[in-house]
Amino acid sequence: MLQISNSVSIQDWELQLTAIRAQGAGGQNVNKVSSAIHLRFDIKHSTLPDFYKEKLLAHKDGRITKDGVIIIKAQQYRTQEQNRDDALVRLKELILEATKVQKVRRATKPTRGSQKRRLEGKKQRSTTKQLRGRVE
Repeated sequence: MLQISNSVSIQDWELQLTAIRAQGAGGQNVNKVSSAIHLRFDIKHSTLPDFYKEKLLAHKDGRITKDGVIIIKAQQYRTQEQNRDDALVRLKELILEATKVQKVRRATKPTRGSQKRRLEGKKQRSTTKQLRGRVE
């Protein structure tokens, strides 16, 4: 069971973990040992609350397919157990990132000092440009 928050968790039967051969250099060991983990998690058919499902499906991430399946490939470590743990941690981070509520930005007025500095700069620039005129 993967604990997302105090009240939300994902059961093991919802996760599809497959051991595959890792990519890249590594010699004989990488060619014969299936140490990489391919994790698939179907958002639509999961037991997550509707709020989490909506946020995940609306989240723009390359690991979420059009069908609403999260695919994570973990192959950083040499052992299958470490890659499995890495995939689960990355799934948890993705879910928490997608469900994070953005702070509301409140519009503020410029301060009197900043307005004054802006106008002084404009006046200075204006006089500089006026001095570029023809000399009589």
